[in-house]
Amino acid sequence: MQGPSLHKRLFWEFDFDQIDWQKDAVSIIRRVIERGTQEEWQELIRYYSEPKVISTIKNDIKFLPDYSIEEVCHFFNLKPEELLCFARKQSRPGHWI
Repeated sequence: MQGPSLHKRLFWEFDFDQIDWQKDAVSIIRRVIERGTQEEWQELIRYYSEPKVISTIKNDIKFLPDYSIEEVCHFFNLKPEELLCFARKQSRPGHWI
């Protein structure tokens, strides 16, 4: 089965032709959310379905940078509190320096 139409630049450290698009869906969705464009986000939705992408973002991705959390909440109309990565970040306060 052919994967989504995503640019190889997002997966520079992998053998692009050997990616298992189903088995590695969580890692792929995280990578595209963190480093991709909104057009590439649309491709994730086309390939995996919007419910699958939203469920993965909410329940399976353990870390996203703050800018990605903000963008994903705006794009998918979510609240940060709904995201596992946000809850984990709140429960692990960083150093103040």
